[in-house]
Amino acid sequence: MTKKMTITSIKKSKGVSKLVMITAYDALFARLLEPSCDIILVGDSLNMSFAGRADTLSATLEQMIYHTNAVAQGAKNSFLICDMPFGTYTNPEEALKNSIKVFQETPVDALKIEGGADKAHIIAHLCSNGIAVCGHIGLLPQAVRSEGGYKVKGKSQEEQEQLIRDAKALEKAGVFCMVIEGVKADVAKEVAKSVNVPVIGIGAGRDVDGQVLVFSDMLGLFEEFTPKFVKKYMDGAALVKSAIKSYSDEVRTLEFPQDIHTY
Repeated sequence: MTKKMTITSIKKSKGVSKLVMITAYDALFARLLEPSCDIILVGDSLNMSFAGRADTLSATLEQMIYHTNAVAQGAKNSFLICDMPFGTYTNPEEALKNSIKVFQETPVDALKIEGGADKAHIIAHLCSNGIAVCGHIGLLPQAVRSEGGYKVKGKSQEEQEQLIRDAKALEKAGVFCMVIEGVKADVAKEVAKSVNVPVIGIGAGRDVDGQVLVFSDMLGLFEEFTPKFVKKYMDGAALVKSAIKSYSDEVRTLEFPQDIHTY
């Protein structure tokens, strides 16, 4: 059994080994993913890939707590991070109240909060009250409506400088690592170099401290669209459909169940 990572070992990995993070939303997949991953993220992306919504914004704290507990049952030896959903950390007091609820009701190791320097005071308040926080900068899925879509960041000098300011502000606030999403690869590289905590990329090139993908994307289970940054490691949807078709055919032709499947 692989030794479970800690905040200390995650921080020490910077410049030594790449971190592997993947999302999970249930015990079944968490158990399958755990042997190959350092960190499992219970992402609010579940609202899209699991619940079929157009974006992540309607995910609730209760949903995140439910799915975090489910994942924890399947991945007892993984470092678990739970996304704090939209609207649950609008100010330091509200953020701490909701974070304490997640910490008390699940065995999660840390929480993830979207936002840069503008959220640093909230993250600092959480960290000073015993809440471990993973940051999230660059493209922010919870800001999709206010920004009018998912837009790649780091295209201008001004954006690059702001991303570095964001990363440094989060490090100062106390995050032990951060996700950087949808950022030009050369810019993400500079951001990662600007801080002493690991920066885990998604759609941010290879010159960062690790990678994270949504499991249903990389397994080819989500068919609606495939982001440019996603590599499909299998055509999961086709495999599942083929298996179900075989089952359906065999039921109709009486090939299933056979004697070996019968009491």
